Amino acid sequence: MKKITLVIFLLLVTYFSHSITRNAINMMLATKQFNGNRALAYSAIQVNFGPRIYNSYAHDREINWITSELLQNNWIIKVDSGFYNARHIINIIGKTSPTPPDIIIGTHYDSRMIANRDPDISKQSFPVPGANDGASGVSVLLELSRIIDRSGLSIWLVFFDAEDDGNIQNQEWIMGSRQFAENLENSPNAVIVVDMVGDRNLDIYQEMNSNKTLNDALWQQAAALGFSDKFIDSGKYSMLDDHIPFVEMGIPTALIIDFDYAYWHTTSDTLDKLSANSLKTVGSTINSWINNLYKNTSSK
Repeated sequence: MKKITLVIFLLLVTYFSHSITRNAINMMLATKQFNGNRALAYSAIQVNFGPRIYNSYAHDREINWITSELLQNNWIIKVDSGFYNARHIINIIGKTSPTPPDIIIGTHYDSRMIANRDPDISKQSFPVPGANDGASGVSVLLELSRIIDRSGLSIWLVFFDAEDDGNIQNQEWIMGSRQFAENLENSPNAVIVVDMVGDRNLDIYQEMNSNKTLNDALWQQAAALGFSDKFIDSGKYSMLDDHIPFVEMGIPTALIIDFDYAYWHTTSDTLDKLSANSLKTVGSTINSWINNLYKNTSSK
């Protein structure tokens, strides 16, 4: 009788051990999924800082917060300070490894100084809250920093300063990415730039200045995940955005942007316009593309 009891006990221990292990594995796998709600919470934090405009307290808080989040997720950090067109630029770089990048994923973290497209003329001198145009891209990259598999490719996440103040007081567009590209010592195999991707009514067309092969790969990945209604497989806009310096360098580059956004450069670019599902759609697509790229690279 004691032997039977012992056998049953051992079987139960084995069963629960396997069950615990399986649950632990499932939990680990779950943490590798892009969490849209977490990304939306990142957007809320940034909007609560206030407009992240040049020389502001909110801009400084944004830099410190992004750096802190990357450090918490065990990325190698470089805060790159320099000048472009007499503008002090602070780009933030998170690296999976000290080696040159295979892939760069970028976004801008600043928001525009003035809401010059606001339908209310009295508000056109106000700063843009930048929920979609600024915070959404940062949110996607920070959530990617939590889940990206860092065992293979050398990946850099780059948060560009000074993207959004073109045509204000003789300022240019995309100054942060231009300053970064001018000082880039080793060209990556691919660059993806993310901008304005949180819109509740997400419609992302292929941007026409982007590399067609890279565009197709990303859009095919989105379709495989069931996002073909959000990643629309046709071209629509030719944009001046942070991808252009890399395009000019001949690096395969893609811009992921939903430019059909009614609140662009207005005071109504606020958190209520964003969707966790939209952020998840974009982040999951990029993460899956990276995972597939790593698998294909490691199998050669």
